[in-house]
Amino acid sequence: LLLAPAPSLGPALVNAVAVLIIACPCAMGLATPTAIMVGTGRAAARGVLFRDGAALQGLRDVRVVALDKTGTLTEGRPRLTEIVPAAGIAEAEALALAAALETRSEHPLAGAVVAAARDRGLAMPEPDRFEAVAGFGISGRVAGRAVAVGAPRYLERLGVALNPDLAARAETLASQGRSPVHLVLDGRHAAILAVADPVKAGARAAVAALKARGLVVAMVTGDDPVTAAGVARSLGIDAVAAGVLPGGKVEAVQRFRAEHGPVAFVGDGINDAPALAEADVGLAIGTGTDIAVESADVVLMSGDLEALVEALALSRAVMANIRQNLFWAFAYNAALIPVAAGVLVPFGGPALSPILAAGAMAFSSVFVLGNALRLRRAGGRPAAGAAPALNARAA
Repeated sequence: LLLAPAPSLGPALVNAVAVLIIACPCAMGLATPTAIMVGTGRAAARGVLFRDGAALQGLRDVRVVALDKTGTLTEGRPRLTEIVPAAGIAEAEALALAAALETRSEHPLAGAVVAAARDRGLAMPEPDRFEAVAGFGISGRVAGRAVAVGAPRYLERLGVALNPDLAARAETLASQGRSPVHLVLDGRHAAILAVADPVKAGARAAVAALKARGLVVAMVTGDDPVTAAGVARSLGIDAVAAGVLPGGKVEAVQRFRAEHGPVAFVGDGINDAPALAEADVGLAIGTGTDIAVESADVVLMSGDLEALVEALALSRAVMANIRQNLFWAFAYNAALIPVAAGVLVPFGGPALSPILAAGAMAFSSVFVLGNALRLRRAGGRPAAGAAPALNARAA
């Protein structure tokens, strides 16, 4: 209005309208939500459910991926592989009494003992009394006998001395990646029951892929250190927190965060819920317990650890896409607002008409949308069975 030659009101109004059109922040407003919408939709097709955008961003920043062992790295379907009774104890008697007590337990290893007793056709009397101590073991009375099943620390808590021969055998089994369960009958260390939980088929490849991305991969388990070291060695995991009680998983997450940075914790059980809530990003296996799923920021519906790698890749892709969109939207406004204002006219340059400004604004929005839609191709083909899993969870 001040600088244009008279009459200047008309050109000034035209330029003002062009500036208002260009300055409309449509592209900037679309930059983030469109990328998140497309990214989370793509993740859902891959069997990965993000609860919100914060989880999507947080997963990009993690430096440690801590994995629970049972049900996460392993199939969660352990089987009894060996029974080692002490002198004077019959193998069938030891298995029957242990299985009878384990029928009251919800621990994954309990199912393996009970299944083995059923396969052998052994009678399992109903326990007269039952007590479970989280992270230690179980005890009770079966057929008039005092029975306890648990870890070595449980025997120590009960004041039962370890049988040297059984203890040596348990150490050998643990070094092979099996979980030795100790049986106590009437205050005597009576037998070792070795339980093995097969490692998931894609676990080794997933661990290798995470390490290739520069992440620290850790395993958190309640198993004794020897057993945990054997499993970790077979998977290529360097950092291990073993012999961890349920409450200790939170402390393990805090320790990993202090040592390395933001932590993502992956688990599936009731005991994992506090650690899932404590971690910077909690990822629950969708086939696990409901309380674990509710405590997590991200749900891996299939239970396949390949989905964990997919989630990390999609998180980084979405955040990169958001940065690209914001750069384009901001650069567009920064470059064209002065042109729309007529800054080039005094130098013989063109003025930007409202019609061209509207076209440029529309192109900017379409460009941002098109760039966000590229995320539909991120992460490869949809995971087999992802849709049925999503439908089942929705039902």
